[in-house]
Amino acid sequence: MNDREALGTTVATFVQSLADAGLRHACFAPGSRSTPLVLALVREPRIRLWDHLDERSMGYFALGLARALDEPVAVVTTSGTAAANLLPAVVEANLSLVPLIVLTADRPPELRDTGAPQTIDQLRLYGSHVKWFAETPLPDATPLTRRAAGTIARRAVTVARALPPGPVHVNLPFREPLIPCFTSPPEQRDGQALTLSTQPNGQALEPLVELLATHPRGIIVAGPQFDPALADAVIELAALLGYPILADPLSQLRAGPHPRELVLDAYDAMLREPAAVAALAPELVLRIGGFPTSKSLQLALDAWGEAIHVLITPGNWPDPLHRAGWVVCGSLRPTLRTLARLLAERVPHSDIVWSARWVRLDRVTRSALTQGLSRLEEPFEGRVFTELATLLPDGAALVAGNSMPVRDLDSFFPTIEQRVQIFANRGANGIDGVTSTALGIAAVHPGPTVLVTGDLSFYHDLTGLLAARRHQLRATIVLLNNNGGGIFSFLPQASEVPEHFEFLFGTPHGLDFRHAAALFGLEYRQPPNWSSFRAALRASLESDRVTVIELRTDRQRNWQLHQELWTEARATVRAALAEDAP
Repeated sequence: MNDREALGTTVATFVQSLADAGLRHACFAPGSRSTPLVLALVREPRIRLWDHLDERSMGYFALGLARALDEPVAVVTTSGTAAANLLPAVVEANLSLVPLIVLTADRPPELRDTGAPQTIDQLRLYGSHVKWFAETPLPDATPLTRRAAGTIARRAVTVARALPPGPVHVNLPFREPLIPCFTSPPEQRDGQALTLSTQPNGQALEPLVELLATHPRGIIVAGPQFDPALADAVIELAALLGYPILADPLSQLRAGPHPRELVLDAYDAMLREPAAVAALAPELVLRIGGFPTSKSLQLALDAWGEAIHVLITPGNWPDPLHRAGWVVCGSLRPTLRTLARLLAERVPHSDIVWSARWVRLDRVTRSALTQGLSRLEEPFEGRVFTELATLLPDGAALVAGNSMPVRDLDSFFPTIEQRVQIFANRGANGIDGVTSTALGIAAVHPGPTVLVTGDLSFYHDLTGLLAARRHQLRATIVLLNNNGGGIFSFLPQASEVPEHFEFLFGTPHGLDFRHAAALFGLEYRQPPNWSSFRAALRASLESDRVTVIELRTDRQRNWQLHQELWTEARATVRAALAEDAP
């Protein structure tokens, strides 16, 4: 695909997605840099184009259209001061709650701040006067770029229309040549964005109900979220649809007395087997909440590109793969309850064999992991979470640090009956502030709090330990010390730059953390074996102080043990798939 074809495909997808999301009117003023966009708009039969010669007047004209129609209207400008002339209309739209979609064409990044003509800083040009700002990627031949353009378009319409309505701004940089080549229509995708308030509208959900009711081979991916009461709503919906639930540990579905027959907890290892990804390809993926932690699940979701992807989100639109063709923005629990009520009236089709296959493969994978872990007497970071699954009491809080701990939590923490609320800072996924976050949770959580953190995270937030003494907190800190950045052993850097790996990525520190515990007046234990670890954990759960339980591991050996367990699990999955073969 040449540059003009890539440009044509990207802008056509963007404009088609605007129309898919409900845009029916767009205003434009002539300009060179906006050429790709207006040529794509004039080809879209669902959008009426209104021509203008002055951008300032155009902005107010579009505002009048949007106000009278009570629906989003787009305005298109070329780069430079043409975009600045829309500011008065944008301000009025913001204060009057009018859904205006501002589409500003721009020069590519290499021409900015270089004296190139008709080039100003258009990033967040309208500041706080818009509800949302985004910049599309430069058009290229990659599918991800095209999907990203479509996602941004659908999100722009959805956010502009969502309560309270208002203006949004999308900046679209283009390189020359500016005349796109529309070789073929963009990929057709069944999708639309449904915008809901906190009170879900049953009528608005009807198209999604029809979709779910007619696609029996689906899965639910329950992502990170903090509402412990959401589990019952997800399980009710899954039971009606016959969909297995791939439950991220941060979804609050892995722990609790709710029914867990359809809750899967070993998919991270199971989907490392390519044959399983192929054999279990769904026709519909229903994602709830945040983006899942598991890398193997992320890769599988991307591989299942032919499936219909539906996202139900409180509003932050977590879709880095840009696969979601249907997006429902609304409060999770009321939305799921409304869907379940409407589906119960429809009696949707279900495929018992489909869901049973998922469940069986998940259970044999979990069994393989459990057996493999039980044979490990040496220190292994993943085993910490299987030990915690048996030792945490009802009402406990479990906090996982980023990098390896949260990934091991996903891989090795099984479903349990105890009520355990599970936390992690997965907004930005950073290692900073992990200890302080856990201590903040411990300060108000009624039950015991256990933090599992890595050595670099612990070092990064050493000063946060002062809060434990100042506020007389009680908590357990399980410190996984592999003397450096353990997660990098799992990344390509370990094999591709071995000569610089330790210095650049392994970053060994050689710190003795018992001194840090003593400095802040904390209890400290370094158990030599798993029996001692269990004893130390039980004692800490009963203690009225903060205890640091340090487990020292070897980074290379830790990587090897992960590979051995995953290899064994994959072999088990292949054997189970072979039994299913006719």
